[in-house]
Amino acid sequence: MNFTRPTPDPYGFSFDNSYSKLPDVLFTRANPKSFKNPSLAVFNKSLARSLDLNSDELEADNWASFAGRSIPETAYPIAQAYAGHQFGGFANLGDGRAVLLGEHITFNQDRVDIQLKGAGPTPYSRSGDGLAASGPMLREYLMSEAMYALGVPTTRSLAVMLTGETVYRAEPLEGAVLTRVAASHIRVGTFQYAASIKQPKVLKALADYTISRHFPAFVTHLNPYISLLKAVIDNQAKLIAKWMQIGFIHGVMNTDNMSVFGETIDYGPCAFMNTYNPKTVFSSIDQQGRYAFGNQPMIGEWNLTRFAESLLPLLNENQPEAIRIAGECLDEYQHTFRNNWLAAMRKKIGIFNAEPSDLSLVEDLLMLMYKHQADYTSTFIYLLNPSQLNEQLIDDGAFKNWSAKWRERLSRQAQTMQEVQSLMLSHNPLVIPRNHLVEQVLDHASQGNMQPFHDFLKVLLSPYTPPEDEKYMLAPDLKEDARYRTFCGT
Repeated sequence: MNFTRPTPDPYGFSFDNSYSKLPDVLFTRANPKSFKNPSLAVFNKSLARSLDLNSDELEADNWASFAGRSIPETAYPIAQAYAGHQFGGFANLGDGRAVLLGEHITFNQDRVDIQLKGAGPTPYSRSGDGLAASGPMLREYLMSEAMYALGVPTTRSLAVMLTGETVYRAEPLEGAVLTRVAASHIRVGTFQYAASIKQPKVLKALADYTISRHFPAFVTHLNPYISLLKAVIDNQAKLIAKWMQIGFIHGVMNTDNMSVFGETIDYGPCAFMNTYNPKTVFSSIDQQGRYAFGNQPMIGEWNLTRFAESLLPLLNENQPEAIRIAGECLDEYQHTFRNNWLAAMRKKIGIFNAEPSDLSLVEDLLMLMYKHQADYTSTFIYLLNPSQLNEQLIDDGAFKNWSAKWRERLSRQAQTMQEVQSLMLSHNPLVIPRNHLVEQVLDHASQGNMQPFHDFLKVLLSPYTPPEDEKYMLAPDLKEDARYRTFCGT
């Protein structure tokens, strides 16, 4: 995407607004709500600096200029239109409580979206108030930064601002606005919306824009839209493989919550799995387990099929040929996902090279973990120190047989046990956002005490380093974990 970096404002923001140059059916102008008494709850200084922002100036101003009172002059606030399959049902949606200020350009000319979440009603709010409570916004901040530290592609959180106003849900709650940074907010659902309105020029404009912004090398391809489809499939397969590697459950994998760039986006009822069970669901709204941990790879493919359907008119003028092309592209999904997942799982158990039996070795371990309700994260950490493992697991003769096979497998590679241990330590986090710990720090935050939040965040930002306090590594009680539920936060 060719552009000249606009002159930064006093905060360092250099806004361009290329998305708003697309056909106006894809967005609506929407100014953030003005709040009278905003205050800064948490500010991501390191992220601000990496974006070439004046972090000290922003922090000193208490983020008040982003409370709707003084939007930067170069910003062009919009709410984006999109559709989506929500739990399998199609609906026209859009940013009901989010406003995109614009695209910030860094010194290196990287382009990122700056979005305010919880900034008040938009034309897509559908009678909602467009606001957000502090708990869910702080939760997204914590989870997205933890995912970033774990090496998972993700949107990031620049700040959470308390609005000084009350948000009414089942009970009165403290209002807040999250400032989210993303490569873009173009979703699978954005393409579904463009396809659904039956305006071919709009669909083509969106696809051309996406290619120019995210995949510029495709511009010269014979059919850049086929290349776009392949790239999105590849990105999603690799992303979901990373989720599965660390036990992350997105919780609401609707097509409007899937970024075409391959970032984790929309941390609503997300959670991390403790006891290994592919059927694990924490989301209160996922009554049928559609988005259970073990279903995520399948749902990823389902979502990508919807994306391919949206692109059919651009893949080929002849629909049967377009369907054939889409099918061939989609056939690569399972192959890419499985290769990336298995490569990651090999590293989790200390394997450097590939052998055909590795898949069964990994799957046999997972079955034993499932059988004995073993903790997903801790089991991999303590494989080389089995005295720390689940007692039922280590007493099982089948596990002893597995352990013998595993050690025999390790002996067939050139690396020493010290190198094996180093590999395992670098691919098995010691600390994840354990659900009970997340809730504890959010409870403290709701009472005005942010210190536990900051303490936990500091630990999460170094997930492969042993924490000073062992509590950050401990799994919750099994009964407590079974009762745990997450909510969308709307």
